[in-house]
Amino acid sequence: MKFTEQHKKLERNITLLAVFAFVAVSIGGAVEIAPLFWIDNTIEKVKGVRPYTPLEQAGRDIYNREGCYVCHSQMIRPFRDEVERYGHYSLAAESIMPTYGFLAETDLDLTDASAKLRALSDVGVPYSKKDVADAVLDLKAQADPMADAKDLASRYPRAQQRDFDGNPARLTEMDALVAYLQVLGTMVDVNAAAAQEDLAKETGR
Repeated sequence: MKFTEQHKKLERNITLLAVFAFVAVSIGGAVEIAPLFWIDNTIEKVKGVRPYTPLEQAGRDIYNREGCYVCHSQMIRPFRDEVERYGHYSLAAESIMPTYGFLAETDLDLTDASAKLRALSDVGVPYSKKDVADAVLDLKAQADPMADAKDLASRYPRAQQRDFDGNPARLTEMDALVAYLQVLGTMVDVNAAAAQEDLAKETGR
């Protein structure tokens, strides 16, 4: 009973509640975040993973802009507690996708290509100075099957070079979106990575 009365006082005093909430969040944040600064393998390096090409990155931006992630989040919720908390996962019949035909009629904006890569580089994405400087050239080269893309391929292994939207005369937002979608899940040989992980566990490395 005494605890309940004290709790009521805390809930009714905005200043006191704010102080206690701040203390609780600070402690929780420190416990959750601080250890990550001392763990070397927070993000494991996997052979084959590379930054997106400028065209793929532009496609990712379009994917987010158009809200594609609302249905295509790749988040699967088969567990009962998640369904009870967030609701039933979407069914194919509920989310009939528009054709987004306007993307094939909209020229891709190239003005900020280098600036986007520079900004990503500033927050830790491993783009080189050459990647940033050649962003527009790389955009055009990847969507043109006739272009000389040896330099692009050397900096972005396994990047596809072709006309993605069926119209080689234009570089459109559809080119970018398709390039992004088709690179998903292709950078890493999952079976080889799993075998490497198993080997590391066996040898203790």
